[in-house]
Amino acid sequence: MSLVFEWAALRALTESAGTGGTLRAEAQDFRVEEVGAYPLSGEGDHLFLHVEKTGHTTAHVLRELSAQVGVRDRDIGVAGLKDRHAVTTQWLSVPAKYERRLGEFALDGVRILDTTRHGNKLGMGHLRGNRFVVRVRDAAGGAAEAEAVLNLLGAGGVPNYFGPQRFGLGGLNAEEGLRVLRGESRLRDPRVRRFLISSVQSAVFNASLSLRLERGLFASLLAGDMAKKHDTGGVFLVEDAAAESPRAERGEVSATGTLFGKKTKPLTLDAGALEAEALALFDLTPGVFASRRGDRRLTRVFPEEASVTPQDDGYTLSFTLPKGSFATSVLREVMKTEVDSAAPDDAETDGSESDDGAAGGQE
Repeated sequence: MSLVFEWAALRALTESAGTGGTLRAEAQDFRVEEVGAYPLSGEGDHLFLHVEKTGHTTAHVLRELSAQVGVRDRDIGVAGLKDRHAVTTQWLSVPAKYERRLGEFALDGVRILDTTRHGNKLGMGHLRGNRFVVRVRDAAGGAAEAEAVLNLLGAGGVPNYFGPQRFGLGGLNAEEGLRVLRGESRLRDPRVRRFLISSVQSAVFNASLSLRLERGLFASLLAGDMAKKHDTGGVFLVEDAAAESPRAERGEVSATGTLFGKKTKPLTLDAGALEAEALALFDLTPGVFASRRGDRRLTRVFPEEASVTPQDDGYTLSFTLPKGSFATSVLREVMKTEVDSAAPDDAETDGSESDDGAAGGQE
């Protein structure tokens, strides 16, 4: 199996022909709003900035904020990264002592909508999820078709694939990541090397999830699965798949997949055999990921507050996803196109991803 990202290589859940259509004809066609993990207290030593940006990555905004206001990079807090090909709204934090200098900050396409105090610095992953409002233009299928698919996803969940933004321009990051793992890469930047390896982790996860869909296992559990409760987040070992699968079918729990690493044990029994099969597609073993921590990732998530609004040339989709999930996984099911596969090389996630890719999303 190729490490180059292609939606066509990953099994879709829904069987509709898809609406087709065009995304991101204008930046305003793709809107992302961060949903905070907790309410802000209004007092404390950290100043939280509610920022709207267009045409800039989060990383670029952070660099400009540091340069113009004088705050050190390490003192700026951010919960997630957003790419520049959208209108995105998110929170940043700086030490409150820089409040007076914020008037010096100016960047075209960036607005500070509001400020408030809080007791701690904003940390990566400190968000509940992201709200997406996406305009689909030139759609052959209409809003009714889109709504039918969205309703199915809301009831049964969407495959929690890593989207194309995870794999860089042309979907090639995982191939370079494999060269890093094999000691064949000339890249020396530790951060870049970690990200490239995480792309390989993501490719293996996607392949394993695709196998589950091919075999009708998306809404059920296997012996050896580590399942997660959607209401509490608790994780447990599935010993009796027949007894636990009805809970999965009701959407109460879902299987998790492995992002291989030294701190994450591979699955066992039937679930372990399936993941070993996915690794074998790339001629890999769990041991090659010893330099990474590893994690577990839900195999499905449920879009919330989902709706479809008809437009003259298509429709607008609105939905909320938990952190770490990609809007493109929803859009792919609705449109049945290679959604965002020609991802720009400066794309970032529209959520917050840990180094192991366990907690992030857009996209």
